[in-house]
Amino acid sequence: MTEIGRSIDFVIGAFVCLLLSCRGSYGLQSDVNCLRALKDSLEDPFNYLSSSWNFNNATEGFLCTFTGIECWHPDENKVLNIHLSNMGLKGEFPRGLQNCSALTGLDLSNNKLYGNILSDISKIVPLVTSLDLSSNNFSGEIPKDLANCSYLNVLKLDSNQLTGQIPAEIGLLDRIKVFSVTNNRLTGPLPTFSNRTFSAESYANNPGLCGVPLPSCRAPSKKTHLGVIAGAAVGGMIIAAFGVGIGMSLYLRRVSKIKKDDDPEGNKWAKSIKGAKHIKAS
Repeated sequence: MTEIGRSIDFVIGAFVCLLLSCRGSYGLQSDVNCLRALKDSLEDPFNYLSSSWNFNNATEGFLCTFTGIECWHPDENKVLNIHLSNMGLKGEFPRGLQNCSALTGLDLSNNKLYGNILSDISKIVPLVTSLDLSSNNFSGEIPKDLANCSYLNVLKLDSNQLTGQIPAEIGLLDRIKVFSVTNNRLTGPLPTFSNRTFSAESYANNPGLCGVPLPSCRAPSKKTHLGVIAGAAVGGMIIAAFGVGIGMSLYLRRVSKIKKDDDPEGNKWAKSIKGAKHIKAS
């Protein structure tokens, strides 16, 4: 993160802390609960968290000494940023982060996290300006609710197993500066951002994506439609002809039956004529 980005995060964090009275015991305990829940929800095979995150310490600012934790002020247990990249951590997205009420930066990249990105993520990290979940095993669709994280400047979701379309609502993030969803299994049209266009590199290795700056989305094939129409017409004609044939067959059978019923002895009129000729000859 650049110095400008850190400054922005610091200002936002400080402002939020003032609103929430960070110096109060609630602020302290909520952030303690946040990191404790985070640690408990993740497998830590290399003991990065186990060796550093000691909750038995009750001194001011003790959370700020934890590996990967930055506070808005070193003497206050108010978490500003969490950087836990490349630690081999396993588990699902930690819902306990909602207790870090002033969190503005979250980096969980290059781990082994899995499952869906929470559908209500804006309620978990509402003030986040930088969210990096890249190089994990997250699956499912990108939640539309990310659009409600309105302070986002950086959003990295690349190198996961995400599927479906990129929600059009993502284009509402008018502060976004960095956006990447490369190396997933996404499909459909790209979102339209209000004040920025990202290069094709931001969407690479998602064969199903389309739209500027990628190749245009294909319209439904007219040939396919014509084929369907022609097939339907031919099918209709065949069915109609078949129906006419059946109808004619039934009609002829009925006529034959009527004639037979009118002349049960079979061609009575012909016999009558033959008989008359015989008499005349006599």
